[in-house]
This record gives sequence, structure tokens and C-alpha cells, in this order.
Amino acid sequence: MIARESQPESDIRTGRVKWYDADRGYGFVVPDGGDRDILLHASCVKASGRTSIPEGAVVSMRVVQGDRGLQAVELVDVGIVEEPEEEMPGVRPSDLAVELDGAGELVAARVKWFDKLKGFGFVNVFGDSADVFIHMETLRRCGFNDLMPGEGVAVRTADGPRGLMAVEVRTWEAALMPPNGVG
Repeated sequence: MIARESQPESDIRTGRVKWYDADRGYGFVVPDGGDRDILLHASCVKASGRTSIPEGAVVSMRVVQGDRGLQAVELVDVGIVEEPEEEMPGVRPSDLAVELDGAGELVAARVKWFDKLKGFGFVNVFGDSADVFIHMETLRRCGFNDLMPGEGVAVRTADGPRGLMAVEVRTWEAALMPPNGVG
């Protein structure tokens, strides 16, 4: 008979990703029911075949009680990103971006700066020094978690109430593809 190492007792929990930073190698999940946040380590994310998890994604995970609190040890399911409910009604910059008519074509741009905590930043379209506003909600809607200064992206822009703003963000490669998608 083969002796098995004692495994910590685990249970399945569901929650929403509060934040995850692949560079730091961890993040946190807010569990359903309002219990304490659950640590989501990069090793758990990588074991699921992913390199990152988007903020707001609904996840089911196997959780154990560690020395410092609850920790995910296995991602069972990763669902869709849910938009957080607004506490106060009003117009958000991302709402304006989605509704704006006359958005241009996808063009190559470089990130000037982006502050994830502030929730916005600016990019510059190649050949134009004007700043283009980019909101965190737009990034999330387009499947991005963050942008780094100097990073190349493809953006579709439109005139907003305070100037040019990004209404769509894609990977750099999208800016290099010809309009018919044949490369």
C-alpha cells in the first residue's frame, strides 16, 4: 500500500477577480458571500493553462486555508468578465466611447502612460503628437488588464467631450493587418 501525503482540506468557491498582476505573480478574488479575499497565485493560474486572468472574471476554484488566509490551489472554471455595478448613476467615459459615432479605423499607437489605479491613461497615434485618452473600462471591454509605457497597440478613436478618446483597443498585430485581413 502506498502512503499518500496528507492534503489540506479544500472546498470549491466561486467569486470575482478583484485584481491580478502577472508581473507580481498574484492577485485576489472576492468570494461570493462576502468572505475574506482569496489569494490567487501565478502557479495556480499557470497550472490552468493561462498566463493571466482578467479583472472582473467570475471564477470557480478549489480553495484551502493557508497560514495567511484562503488560497486558491486550482482554477476549476473561468467565466466571463462581469461589469461592476455602479453605486451612483451617471455617464462614464467608457459609456461615451461606446456610443460615439464616427470612430476611425484601427491605427497603430504607442502607450504614453497608463495608471491602472487611476483607471486611465494616454496613447499617441503614430505620426501625431496629440494625446488620445484611454479609459480602464475600454481596456477591460477589449480584453486587456493593463498597458505599459512604450507598448504598441492598435486603437480606434473618436471625438469625445474633452478631445480624442480610444473606443477600441487591440493588439499591435491588429494595426499591421491589411483591412481585408489577408496578410
